[in-house]
Amino acid sequence: MTATDVTPARPPDPIDVGPIDVPRSSEVLAERFEQRILAGDWPPGTALPAERELAERTGLGRGSVREALRILEIRGLVRTRPGRYGGSVVARPTDALLARHIGLYAKGRSVPLRALVEARQALAPNVAALAATHRTRADLELLHAIADRLDAAAATDVPAFLEENVRWHEALAAACHNDLLRAFAASISGLMFEASRIERFATDDVRRLVSRAHRRILDAIERGDADAARRRAERDVQAYARHLEAALEAIRP
Repeated sequence: MTATDVTPARPPDPIDVGPIDVPRSSEVLAERFEQRILAGDWPPGTALPAERELAERTGLGRGSVREALRILEIRGLVRTRPGRYGGSVVARPTDALLARHIGLYAKGRSVPLRALVEARQALAPNVAALAATHRTRADLELLHAIADRLDAAAATDVPAFLEENVRWHEALAAACHNDLLRAFAASISGLMFEASRIERFATDDVRRLVSRAHRRILDAIERGDADAARRRAERDVQAYARHLEAALEAIRP
């Protein structure tokens, strides 16, 4: 056998480690800032250094710093005001931010109305019971004021009635003094408001029933009767669901 008859050894196959995802510098900076904010190191209202100073401190370009601040603003952790006298300030996520995300989730996934109604049925009775336990004088005054406007709008002004109904549920959720429940309930109320604007839903009978139901719930809350508030809220949302389904059935082809 000659040297030319020897088959050269094949080089070993390279190790397949898969693609490597390296985060961008702006994402890394945003994550570090988020950790400091959530840890309470920078409370709401804390003014962050200007972009130029942040770039000098981090060694990143101003474009990366600007992008990191934009990411934090989308997450609701920073509020940025452009202009000569602007700047970035640490913020607290708002109910509106959560409502927007839940709305995008519900619409993006085509969540059916039935699921929204079930979510309202799960939340409303417990919110009402907690409101009966934790409500303040200011909460009661606001609920009475909204109930008065709701009664007045029920007679002739359907759009105003629907808007006041949303305000009622938002005020009721605020009266339970639980931030998570308040934010979730307000988000669901916004979606239900859009659903309730369909033709033939807010009839004269429905408006009268809703006004009376809210008054009964408010009475239980004012007396501090959590059990009664829960039962009355449960009956209210069940009746609401039946009327909404009937209205949808009426317009189905």
